[in-house]
Amino acid sequence: MLPSLRIVVPTLNSHALLPGLLASLQQQSWPHWQLLLIDGPSGPEHRQWLEQCCAADPRCRWIEQLPAEPGIFGAMNQGFACAGPADWLLFWGSDDWAAAPTVLAKVAATLETAAAQGVAPDLLVCRGRYADAATGALARATAFQPAGLLGTATYRRALLLGSTPPHQATLFGPGARQRLARYAKGFRLSADLDYFLQLSRHPGLRVQCLDLELVHMADGGVSGQQTQRRLQEVRQAYRRAFGWRWWFPFCARYLRRLASLLERNP
Repeated sequence: MLPSLRIVVPTLNSHALLPGLLASLQQQSWPHWQLLLIDGPSGPEHRQWLEQCCAADPRCRWIEQLPAEPGIFGAMNQGFACAGPADWLLFWGSDDWAAAPTVLAKVAATLETAAAQGVAPDLLVCRGRYADAATGALARATAFQPAGLLGTATYRRALLLGSTPPHQATLFGPGARQRLARYAKGFRLSADLDYFLQLSRHPGLRVQCLDLELVHMADGGVSGQQTQRRLQEVRQAYRRAFGWRWWFPFCARYLRRLASLLERNP
């Protein structure tokens, strides 16, 4: 049975960026994906592009973002709510795109094999890579853990040591959504980190890490421009998950970032 894969993309007047994302999906060798665009209060030109996109490709549809679900993570919560019981969700931004035409085929094959063996994971974590927003040149890569299957204890230990799944390269399966079906309120920039941390509280979790560069992401987004708020939210997320030990994963997280920068710029 083919997996049901839905890519959820919050949008807001981003029709100049979306053709790149859409083209990277339409070039996939595995054609069974669905694209759900959740649009904020965009202007007429953007809405016209959405209408034309969805009319031209039946795999695409768009809905309006609800006022009760503000911000990027609010739109993503609508994506959670729209998911069917068997759906796998992938959350991308308007400026993200598939890393190669075969990546969804590799994801689908992995999920089919896991299902056939009765060991379907709750999260499937791949790798991503940032690209320069102006030139498109590829830059730093994101990763979580080496390829393999993690249980709850190993997954939580990795989080405690400052490692975090890249959310744009993570597929959220039915098991993850049954445990935690939305991002928490109060986070504008780091609700994804908080989600992964809160998910680690649930026993019996299965997290499969796949050695696959799934997505390319434009660097220099909003979260990179609001450093103080992001640091506050990261600290809050770690405190919710680890209590007084919050400082350990917080420091480990940014030591990892520093080490990565030093490796790239010796």
